[in-house]
Amino acid sequence: MSVLHYCIHKTPVGELLVAESDGALIRVAFARENFDVVLGDLSDVGVIEAGVASVALHVATHQLDEYFRGERGSFEVPLGADPGTPLKRAVRETLLSTEPGGVMTYKELAEASGFPSATRAAASACASNPLPIVVPCHRVVRSDGSPGQYLGGADLKRFLLDLEAQVSA
Repeated sequence: MSVLHYCIHKTPVGELLVAESDGALIRVAFARENFDVVLGDLSDVGVIEAGVASVALHVATHQLDEYFRGERGSFEVPLGADPGTPLKRAVRETLLSTEPGGVMTYKELAEASGFPSATRAAASACASNPLPIVVPCHRVVRSDGSPGQYLGGADLKRFLLDLEAQVSA
């Protein structure tokens, strides 16, 4: 059975739960998701240990700090949490290849992921992304240009887009 390490990390957008298992990042959660519920959902991964100084947690939280300071646009951490389906894997790869400060529509995401008729499924893959910010689903907007939904809330999505726009300018 695996051991899951997690910490609660303070950021400019509030506290984030950051979790890793076997040296790979498996979850980033916003406080509004209720950390107790998130940890309950993760309990099937393995034994949960809080506040353990794992290398993967240190690297992930350090890179999050750099991101929020505008020093990093993408992350270089091993990712766990296999998305499961071919569409979700393709969406994740497409999101990871997007440029900081850039945006695309859900339709463009579906097309770029190789599933041009699966706009709703691509949107659903974003909505169930276990690694927000790190896998930048916030860079996907509605076809009218409005931010759309986001697990961290629409205001947070706008904040992240504005942060990246300033850094990439």
